[in-house]
Amino acid sequence: MQRDYSPADRLIDNADRVLRTLLGQPKTTGRADPAAKTKQASLDEEESALSARLMRINHAGEVAAQALYQGQALTSQNKETQQKLQQAANEENDHLVWCKQRVNELGHQTSIFDPLWYVGSLSIGAVAGLAGDKWNLGFLAETEKQVVKHIDEHLEKLPKSDKKTRAILKQMKIDEEQHATTAIEHGGAELPDVVKQGMQWVSKVMTKTSYWI
Repeated sequence: MQRDYSPADRLIDNADRVLRTLLGQPKTTGRADPAAKTKQASLDEEESALSARLMRINHAGEVAAQALYQGQALTSQNKETQQKLQQAANEENDHLVWCKQRVNELGHQTSIFDPLWYVGSLSIGAVAGLAGDKWNLGFLAETEKQVVKHIDEHLEKLPKSDKKTRAILKQMKIDEEQHATTAIEHGGAELPDVVKQGMQWVSKVMTKTSYWI
């Protein structure tokens, strides 16, 4: 029997997600880190810095993704859509943990602006959820398509010898493509060009900032 959650239950659950994403240990699917069994050649200081900065961007993107999905699920009226968003969020939590761990292994820290990305993305996700089911799923699909494009760019920029980071990004790409496909298969609509361009602009601000700070 499925439990009927009260508003107080949902408030506590959402507050827990925020704290876990920004400060604690996110709930993951339990999948192994793709880099765990990957043999890594030594990186020089410049290579380590480049990889860390790229992974800091990816980590910031995963923080934003958690907030987007949370905002979309909060305002969506469709239970099936909410479940799809939650499933995607759980897999994105895997990415969140993998990216943070890799950034730290490379001797760097995640972006100090992560809370800002979270708040902004939560608001955007809530608006997408209010727009209706087909637009909610369409927003999810477009988000994932843009993420895949960023990952491809990062795979090109990564030092050839950084096989651990490459293994993580390759698995992330597979997951993001699947999330986009699932959203489209469940009725996601193609977003207007002006919305896509707005998403790209916000993404550029986040990536350029997170690369350095």
